[in-house]
Amino acid sequence: MQNRILLVEDDISISEMLKDYLQKEGFIVKAAFDGEEGVSEFFKASFELVILDIMMPKLNGIEAMRIIRERSSIPIVLVSAKGTDVDKAIGLGLGADDYISKPFSMIEFSARIKAAIRRSIRYSHDNKNEKPKLLNIHDIIIDPDNFSVTKNGESIKLTSKEFDILKLFATNPGRVFTKAQIYTSVWEDDYFGDENVINVHMRRLREKIEHDPSNPQYIKTLWGIGYKLGEA
Repeated sequence: MQNRILLVEDDISISEMLKDYLQKEGFIVKAAFDGEEGVSEFFKASFELVILDIMMPKLNGIEAMRIIRERSSIPIVLVSAKGTDVDKAIGLGLGADDYISKPFSMIEFSARIKAAIRRSIRYSHDNKNEKPKLLNIHDIIIDPDNFSVTKNGESIKLTSKEFDILKLFATNPGRVFTKAQIYTSVWEDDYFGDENVINVHMRRLREKIEHDPSNPQYIKTLWGIGYKLGEA
């Protein structure tokens, strides 16, 4: 079955280039040319991934993403000519799964899109023949089959990347992960040395699961090395 992608890009030439490339890669692509149209199209049909340009008329990519995130955990990839760390932090912090700065290579673009869709398909698969295998991090319970997390019985809403990171530590207690190892495990792609991506996702995850994010207990930082699961 072909995967459907919603491409929201106001530059017609770039939109046509990306659409043609993705279609040659086997995707079904629906194009929208501003944020309002993008949000409208999202709620009309089913998609496996959304690509959002940030700088768009009527409704920018950040605001469009905020609206989509209120209703869905679908993978969202931001694309923008603005590539500073601040821009990335804003985009990732609000729920984007990845951020690609223009100009970019089509090979890298395609690889990230395919990796995000693979994760989406894996999480949506419901194996009814097996009893759900729950993971625990102290008082946090992770249900990989239903893509859900609870803490002391209260539901915690995570993005797909935040869920992947938490699951990575839960399934590897005691193991220390470098930022490069986290990226290759969670993003399923080569590490391009952009530490900010990991930093932002880890900060947002800690804000959601930690009692005191400034003094994390669930996922500890080993300065100069990486991260590991806390022992208490």
